[in-house]
Amino acid sequence: MGSQAAALLEAAEFAAEKHKGQRRKDPEGTPFINHPDTETTPAELEARFGAEVREVVAELTDDKTLPRDERKRRQVETAAGSSHRAKLVKLADKLHNLRDI
Repeated sequence: MGSQAAALLEAAEFAAEKHKGQRRKDPEGTPFINHPDTETTPAELEARFGAEVREVVAELTDDKTLPRDERKRRQVETAAGSSHRAKLVKLADKLHNLRDI
């Protein structure tokens, strides 16, 4: 359990550093550490957190070269076929967004 807690804290610290300065659009400008737009590479993720985390992140990462509507359409199309872990991450993200509203 201790190593899991340490890994979680390391991931939170990593996310906070990568998303430094990014804020939600709410009136308070809440820090947005789980926002996906960073310059983090797949190799960097794998070196720090392992292949499984890299794979889940890759599965959830949108192709930012596509228009927003196309990205959202693809998210809907691929959701059912996502891995269990990717579904859990996506649900946690949506829940967090709803709590912020």
